[in-house]
Amino acid sequence: MRIQFLTVNKFITGLFCLVLSISSWAEVKPVVLIMGDSLSAEYGLPRGTGWVTLLQEQLAKDQSPWSVFNASISGETSSGGLSRLPNLLDQKKPGIVLIELGANDALRGLPANQTEANLRKMIQMSKKSGAKVLLCGIQIPSNYGQTYTMQFKNLYPLLAKQEHVELLPFFLEGVATKPELFQVDRLHPNVAAQSVIFKNVWGSMAPYSNLLKKLP
Repeated sequence: MRIQFLTVNKFITGLFCLVLSISSWAEVKPVVLIMGDSLSAEYGLPRGTGWVTLLQEQLAKDQSPWSVFNASISGETSSGGLSRLPNLLDQKKPGIVLIELGANDALRGLPANQTEANLRKMIQMSKKSGAKVLLCGIQIPSNYGQTYTMQFKNLYPLLAKQEHVELLPFFLEGVATKPELFQVDRLHPNVAAQSVIFKNVWGSMAPYSNLLKKLP
């Protein structure tokens, strides 16, 4: 009876270790975390047609072990993103953090230096966690005033240079000047624009191409 007990005990112990191993693998499965606003949250689009889905599909096509977690929220500001980021870093443990925020700050007329400070903290927080960062530049129409417009345009390359992270200079490159690529509100890109945005993002992720092919 004692021998049987020891055998069963060893079996249970082995099974427990196997479960722990599977659980540990799941926890370290690499993640690309998207921190964005309505431009990344499929606002006004059919579910599964946004550029983030196209990114996940590209990774799957390349047989990459990485997955995408889209934490984007319509109406999100840099302040809101900053407040949510710590928990997301802790829960998802991303290897790459893509930050696409700032447009709603401008719509609300928030000071550009406040947006810059929030984004800087997000970048530094992400880097401290061990993640790589891709910062997506936002540009606003000139009717916001030349000074304010230039402040917003310049803060992204400045941050990328100072914090040594990758930069997508203009998230809506190839879209912003084409009315046919926008929904009726003239603010949010339509389905046809998503492939253009995806190409912008994917091109800017080129420095991470080798990283995306393997487990961290």
